[in-house]
Amino acid sequence: MEGFVLVLVLAAMPAAGNFLGGLAAEAVSISDKALSLALHLAAGIVTAVVGLELMPEALAASVPWVPITAFVGGGALFMGLEKLIHSIQHRLGAGENSSGPLAIFTGVSLDLFSDGVMIGTATVLNPSLGLLLALGQVPADVPEGFAAIATLRRAGIARRTRVLMALGFAAPILVGASLGYFALRQAPELFTLSVLAMTGGALTSVVVEEMLTEAHEGETSVWGPILLTGGFAVFALISVYVGA
Repeated sequence: MEGFVLVLVLAAMPAAGNFLGGLAAEAVSISDKALSLALHLAAGIVTAVVGLELMPEALAASVPWVPITAFVGGGALFMGLEKLIHSIQHRLGAGENSSGPLAIFTGVSLDLFSDGVMIGTATVLNPSLGLLLALGQVPADVPEGFAAIATLRRAGIARRTRVLMALGFAAPILVGASLGYFALRQAPELFTLSVLAMTGGALTSVVVEEMLTEAHEGETSVWGPILLTGGFAVFALISVYVGA
């Protein structure tokens, strides 16, 4: 039970970051350029999470090709979820360049659910790894929460509904963390590492297909690539000093 409580505490950290980002979107207006920079920063952090922690851990498996294959499977899983989200958008009557409130909520929820699975799985392997990943996701989820609520705000969704949806984003990450913990704590290490790699593949696809794509939809800045590498450096610092 103590391990499960730790998992919930760790998962609550990025959930809180996402909610704070949503509150910021309620309090201030942000330009397309500033939002682009925030998304570049988040993309850099997520890339570092995958490259510096998830995949090195997964590649320590006794049969490395299995988690490597799972990494590719994570990308395929993401594409399947993308098709599901687009299907929801069409049912809601949203056009190709817009999303209904439920589609927005679904997309962010799926991303947070994968974050939760990652944290729960990592904590089973090593509580320190779970802490590192949770810390790394906090600065990545703040701009994600901001972007989601800002989009809902532009769509004219009532403020009370937006706040409730922001609070609701805590549910998928807590559910994912619980699932990762209970489903994998008795599983063979190779299977657990493969799930970790699959999550890494999904997150990599999220960065390329969602974060960076959205970051370039509006006005951009020459500082974008610097924020991207800066985000990578932020998590590298967390990994080196907190990990130590």
